[in-house]
Amino acid sequence: MPSPANPPASAPPVANCLAPLASYTRNAVLVTNPQGQIQWVNNGFVERIGIPAEDIIGRDLQSLLQQSPNQPLSASRIDEGLSGGTGFDGEVMIYSQSGQPLWFNINCSPLKEAESGYDGFVAILNDITRLMLSRQQLRISASVFERSHDAIMITDQDNLIIDVNPAFSRITGYSKDEVIGRSPRVLSSDVHSRTFYKNMWNSIEETQFWRGEITNRRKNGELFTELLSITRVHIDGPAQRHHVAVFSDITELKNHAEQLNRVSYYDDLTGLPNLQLLLKRLNRDIARADSQNLTLVHIDLDEFRLINSHFGHSAGDHVLNEVGRRLNAAVRENDTVARLTGDEFLLLLPECRQGEIGQRLLTLLHEPIVVGPTSVRLNASLGIAHYPQDASDPHQLLRHAGQAMHLVKDSGGNAYHRFDPSMLRYREKRRERLRELHSAIARDEFVLHYQPQLNMATGEIIGAEALIRWQHPQQGLLSPAEFLPVVTGSDLEAPMGRWVVREAFRQCSQWHQAGLNLKVSVNISAHHLMTPDFPEFLAAELATHPGLSPQSITLEVLESTALDDTRRAGNVIEACRAMGFEIALDDFGTGYSSLAYFRSLPIDLIKIDKSFVRNLLDNDNDRAIVESVVFLAKRFNRPVLAEGVETAAHARLLKDIGCDYIQGYGVARPMAPGRFTQWLAQWHKNPQRQTRPLLWEPPCAPPSDFEGEEPSDTAVDPASAAAQDGTP
Repeated sequence: MPSPANPPASAPPVANCLAPLASYTRNAVLVTNPQGQIQWVNNGFVERIGIPAEDIIGRDLQSLLQQSPNQPLSASRIDEGLSGGTGFDGEVMIYSQSGQPLWFNINCSPLKEAESGYDGFVAILNDITRLMLSRQQLRISASVFERSHDAIMITDQDNLIIDVNPAFSRITGYSKDEVIGRSPRVLSSDVHSRTFYKNMWNSIEETQFWRGEITNRRKNGELFTELLSITRVHIDGPAQRHHVAVFSDITELKNHAEQLNRVSYYDDLTGLPNLQLLLKRLNRDIARADSQNLTLVHIDLDEFRLINSHFGHSAGDHVLNEVGRRLNAAVRENDTVARLTGDEFLLLLPECRQGEIGQRLLTLLHEPIVVGPTSVRLNASLGIAHYPQDASDPHQLLRHAGQAMHLVKDSGGNAYHRFDPSMLRYREKRRERLRELHSAIARDEFVLHYQPQLNMATGEIIGAEALIRWQHPQQGLLSPAEFLPVVTGSDLEAPMGRWVVREAFRQCSQWHQAGLNLKVSVNISAHHLMTPDFPEFLAAELATHPGLSPQSITLEVLESTALDDTRRAGNVIEACRAMGFEIALDDFGTGYSSLAYFRSLPIDLIKIDKSFVRNLLDNDNDRAIVESVVFLAKRFNRPVLAEGVETAAHARLLKDIGCDYIQGYGVARPMAPGRFTQWLAQWHKNPQRQTRPLLWEPPCAPPSDFEGEEPSDTAVDPASAAAQDGTP
């Protein structure tokens, strides 16, 4: 039993009788005089507050008590109770010796001298600090419950709602009164399966907790996605349990994530997976593949740019969408169709039967596609690579499929090819050839040969076409077929084209200075023509030969060049014509829609492709084509030149048809400039050339540099060069 506090000598008499009683209580007890000055405290007070009794005696009770502005027991009320002799009660705070706030319920009652022998007050303080802290926590919890931006729902042991916060009503649309006493199933969207909910409750039973995403339905019927946490809370025991569900609306976040996912992994135009997503799936399938086969197909649509230039880009987009739709419809559920870029697609086909897919895809893509009032048929180049036979690494497999596709492309397209290691050797050989050609230009190893062009009416040689040759230091004179296919599409195409133009201008100027009034035709590749400074380049080269008239130069543009971008090609061609150059449309009849160029392009001369002329005598279809071209050219006031004329019989038939000019072996083979001058002098001595220009037997042309087929007649023309190329 604690000993009573030893009252000071001046302690009031009442303390002598209170001290033994106060020692039995753990409450703090103090006695004041009528003015509220503390006269005595018990041990309970000292233990609770931690302030020694001697430091308390004599202090005003008012100075010890801390009143909060929010508490009903105010300083004025304490003063009123002390001065009025009535005392007071309420909740007060006292700082301990260590500065810790302690809460007490104080009851301060007056002592009557007649009854107790002492006039003053006795105060009993009950420590309610824990209660006040609990109240504070409850107020904080209530504030969090009310102010939380997350919805909070509390259910009882029967899983019926007993409380919700305002955020619940804001998110779901249900007021508190509408859901109290109801099951949370009021929010069910019927999106999730019974298994989903079964797994959820199994988790709650086992771990007292579940967290995940769930789709629910608002009061207005709108679906929303929430991030939900459910905690099971036990109050008085296992039988008394509640569930606290906290959820936030993440619908916008999910939508944004889906948009980012679509941007990152899907093609905007077709909605197909892009390369990044295909690579993820390829990595996944390889990880799962073990010993099974995977097939990767790289598809490139042949001449797709012609659709854009002829029908417009919106039509091109329609065709790409249709291609994507067809491919998607043709594959299985676990296959992937992806759009790589432009007109290129990729197919990832797990467990594909090798050997079947190539021709099936070509047939599928060749089916007509409606474009406006007409329809088009597509050809494609397909490269196929198999895992694990052709590569074990995803990126390597992708490269190998692309290499196989490019081999088909280089060979003319409209075919499929499986990856072959020999292709790597071919491509390395091509890179080495390009390095040689770069050096050849720097060492000035190229030369131009010239093939005469004959006026059918007068028998005059009116000009010559400039044709490139490579004077190789070890291999001798090489035909275009041995190097132009490598140049096509490379960074060497435009520099080689510029060299041809400079050399042709120089030779033409030299002939004119020697008195030979000849035109020189120069082949211009598509890439060279479409370089931004092409007209300026021509003007600068012409300025280096002051005596050379631009009318002496004919720029031969392939029909397929014009098809790439009719409007842009027309603008460049018009700029060249404005400077005085003549423009010829070369290889006419081999393009996509030849007749449109009679009225849409500023062309001065039509050249009929040799493929129609060579079989003119034996093939009625070729003859009909030549006759039609000549007829149309006459109607549009365009002269016509036929290439590939090999015999006098060809020449006579072309004269009857109405062709204006010819060139070919029947006149002469391409010759070096010096030999060409000698041959021209001999031609002028021919007595029959004026009286019977079409009945002559071709003079003995100088020996050809090349036996067999005539070399390609273009400087850097992709189509003609490719036609002369043997194997890649």
